[in-house]
Amino acid sequence: MDTRQLGTGGPGVGPIAFGAMSFVGYYGGADDDEGVRAINRALDLGITLIDTAEAYGRGTNERLVGRAIAGRRDEVVLATKASRGSREYLREAVEQSLRNLGVDHVDVYYLHRVDAEVPIEESVGAMAELVREGKVRHVGVSEPSADTLRRAHAVHPVAAVQSEYSLLHRDPEADVLPACRELGIAYVAYSPLSRGLLTGRIRTPDDLAPDDWRREVPRFQDGNLERNLEVVGRLDAIAQAKGATLPALALAWLLAQGAEVIPLVGSSRADHIARSTDALEVELTPDDLAAIEAAAPVGAASGDRYPSSMMAALGR
Repeated sequence: MDTRQLGTGGPGVGPIAFGAMSFVGYYGGADDDEGVRAINRALDLGITLIDTAEAYGRGTNERLVGRAIAGRRDEVVLATKASRGSREYLREAVEQSLRNLGVDHVDVYYLHRVDAEVPIEESVGAMAELVREGKVRHVGVSEPSADTLRRAHAVHPVAAVQSEYSLLHRDPEADVLPACRELGIAYVAYSPLSRGLLTGRIRTPDDLAPDDWRREVPRFQDGNLERNLEVVGRLDAIAQAKGATLPALALAWLLAQGAEVIPLVGSSRADHIARSTDALEVELTPDDLAAIEAAAPVGAASGDRYPSSMMAALGR
């Protein structure tokens, strides 16, 4: 695989990253052993950036990732996230994450959401201390505004932003993605398949398990879902015309947005991981990109991407 770089001084990683969040049951049932197999399959395929967070199952996801990479640490660029931004919290949280993961450092340590009660300068300053102490190699921020990102980067170089980006969520193109390009920051795009909408396998709310968190997301609810599936249908027609799957087309489109964009995929099945790399074989021509733009322009999706209670934490 070709590599993409995390920041101006960060490591090279595979062009697609793997997120382990699905193994704590947000999207229905989860299986730890299958999670371990999936992460190892991703590494076998050259997917080297492995992502987790302390908030995923209150540390259980970090422990699963640690179990999966035991004996393969030198193959992994390991990322995790802290839930709050005070200096005291960050220092305690990184120690717990290191214990959970069974490692002596993490390669990328993200602020999971910008803390509304702590200036970003204070949070990033504390993370910079962890870099100097060798517990963290590089600093990241998830879901910042462009202004906050610039303020953070002025304190300590930010290697990566991790925020949502897909054909059904193109808001980052207005300001955050240009800021990343300006500052030399990687953009790790989570939910690149819009939480499954861009797989083509979700047609009604009944396709989601009763305990699936997506039932709470407006984008998947009646009315919005039907309108979103119209967009998905147009994109699927483009994929079929190219002899590609819809997910491969959606990931290839993200990869075509610039070398700083790294789609972060997740799967609950080890035997599905290889499908993500199909995108690397899809070559999009200018005509293809124009057709995709017409099918899924900015603002095409209906409904918020999170429940209303969670929207305030985004884009601070």
